[in-house]
Amino acid sequence: MSLPSLLSLIPALLLAATMGMAQAAPKAAAVSKYSKQSAVEYGQVCADMIGQIPAFDCLDGSIVPITVDGKTPTEYKPGMTCDRPALLPYPGESFGQCTPYSRLLNLSYGKTQISAMCRREQLRDPNSKFFDEVDIVAHNVDTGDTCWFHAEGKPGQKTGFDASRVPPPNEKAPPPQRIAAGQFWWAPAATASKNCLSCHDADPFMYSPWIGQLKYLLPADPLGRYSNIGKEFAQWHSNSISTRDNTCIGCHRIGDQASCSQFVPMAAGRIPAKGGNALANSYPLSHWMPVNNEQSKEFWEQANLESLNQLLTCCADPKNPICTIKPIVAPPKAGKSGR
Repeated sequence: MSLPSLLSLIPALLLAATMGMAQAAPKAAAVSKYSKQSAVEYGQVCADMIGQIPAFDCLDGSIVPITVDGKTPTEYKPGMTCDRPALLPYPGESFGQCTPYSRLLNLSYGKTQISAMCRREQLRDPNSKFFDEVDIVAHNVDTGDTCWFHAEGKPGQKTGFDASRVPPPNEKAPPPQRIAAGQFWWAPAATASKNCLSCHDADPFMYSPWIGQLKYLLPADPLGRYSNIGKEFAQWHSNSISTRDNTCIGCHRIGDQASCSQFVPMAAGRIPAKGGNALANSYPLSHWMPVNNEQSKEFWEQANLESLNQLLTCCADPKNPICTIKPIVAPPKAGKSGR
C-alpha cells in the first residue's frame, strides 16, 4: 500500500484535549456518569500516593517563547502564525496558537515529578496575574501513579482568572483572601471528561516543538510505568505501537491515539502544524523528531523513513503482522481509587 493511501486511513486529527477546568462549571451531562469525588479528596489521594504539590505563583514560571522567523515579534496579532505554535485545542475565540506568555514550572522533587502549565489563550501583559488555564501532571517514577489537575476560565471569558496563588489540590483551608482549592480545581470527574490521555498517550509528559523550547523544565519518564489514580480515569487506556528494530521507539513509546493520528505524521512533516508559518512547515522544523534535529533531510530519510512508514502502517492497521501492540496505561489499581 502506498504511503498516501496509508495516510488517508489515519483518523482525523484529535489534537490535544488537555486538561481544562477549575473556575467554570463543567457540563453536567459530561460528568454525571462519574463519581462525585471532590477535587480536594482527589488531591489528598494523589498527595498520599505521589507526593505533595506545593502552592505556586504562575508568574514564577518560565515563559514559553513565541518567535517568527527566529525572532521575538514586536507586535502580536490575533490568529498570527509562528515558528513553533502551541498545537493545543484553543477555542475559536482565543488569540490563537501563537498566543504569547504561557508559563511552565517544574515542581519536581525526588521521585515525584510535577509539571505545571499556566496557559494564555488571550493576549495580556506578560506580567499579568491572569491566565486562561492551569494544568498539573503529577507522576511517581517508581510506581507510575499519575494524577491530573485542571482549571480554566468560564466559556467565552477573555479576562482569565487570578493564578498568582495556585492552591495545592488537597488544601482544605486557604490563606485569607485566597481562593480555595475546591473552587479553583475541577473535580476529577470533570477533568477526566477532558480525556487528556488522548494526547498524553505515550507517557505523562508530552513533547512538542513549542514546549520543547523549555525542555530543561519538562519532566521525563518516557519508558517508565504509567497508570492513572482514580476510577474517574478508568476509561483512559492506551497501547504502544512498535515494529521490529524501529528507530523511532529507541527513546520513547508511540501511543495509539493522537500520537498515531497526529503527532507521528506531524513530526515527520506529513501534517502541517496548525498555526505554523512557512518556517514551521519547512525542513528542519517540520521534522521535529529526533529532538534537536540537525541532520540533512537526505540523512533524516535514510535513518528514519522506513521506521516511520512502518509505524504509520500499524497506526492504520494494528493487526498487521509487522506490528507489536502492548498496553501502556493500565486501569487504576484496586483499592487505590480514593474511596
